[in-house]
Amino acid sequence: MMTDNGYKMKIGDKAKDFKLKSTEDETVSLSDCKKKLLTIFFTCNHCPYAKAYEVRINNLTEKYEDVDFIGINSNDEENYPQDSFEEMKKRKKERKLKFTYLRDQTQQTAKDFGAECTPHFYLFDKERKLIYQGRMDDNWNDEDNVTSNELESAIISGLKDQTPQVQLTQAIGCSIKWKI
Repeated sequence: MMTDNGYKMKIGDKAKDFKLKSTEDETVSLSDCKKKLLTIFFTCNHCPYAKAYEVRINNLTEKYEDVDFIGINSNDEENYPQDSFEEMKKRKKERKLKFTYLRDQTQQTAKDFGAECTPHFYLFDKERKLIYQGRMDDNWNDEDNVTSNELESAIISGLKDQTPQVQLTQAIGCSIKWKI
C-alpha cells in the first residue's frame, strides 16, 4: 500500500498523547519521552515491510542517543494473532529490538495519529511538534540500494534545530489491520 500525502497530522501539529503498555509491562505515555527528538512509528510483527526495517531502526536507536524511538503495534490481534501482545514480547526478545515497543489495543492511538500503514514514521522536535512524516528511506527491501534516507536526514536536521529539507514522503507498507 502506498499512501498519498493527505495525512491527518500536518507538519507543525503537536504529538498526540498516549498511554500504552510496553513489552516490558510498563505504561508509557508521551510525557515519558524526554529526549530532544521523538520518533514514533506504527509497526507490527508480521508485515514484511515492518520486518525489513527492524535492523535499520535498531541502528538508528544506537546511533542517535538524543532521540526516543517508539514503535506502536495497533493491528487487530484476533484476525492477526502474530501481532498479539505475547507475540510482540517474543519478537522484541528474539530480534533484540532496541526501541520501546507498545501495544495499541484499542487502536485509538493509530486513529489519533492518522497512521495508515506499517511502518509509518513520525518525527517530533523538542516541543513535540511534527517535523517529518512518511517512510524511513526509499528502498524497504534492500538496504544496500537506499539512495535517499529521509528519516535519518530529518533526525540530523532536528538535532541541529533546523527544519528538515524533506518533511513529507509517502509511507509505504502493509495497511493497518483495523478491527471490524
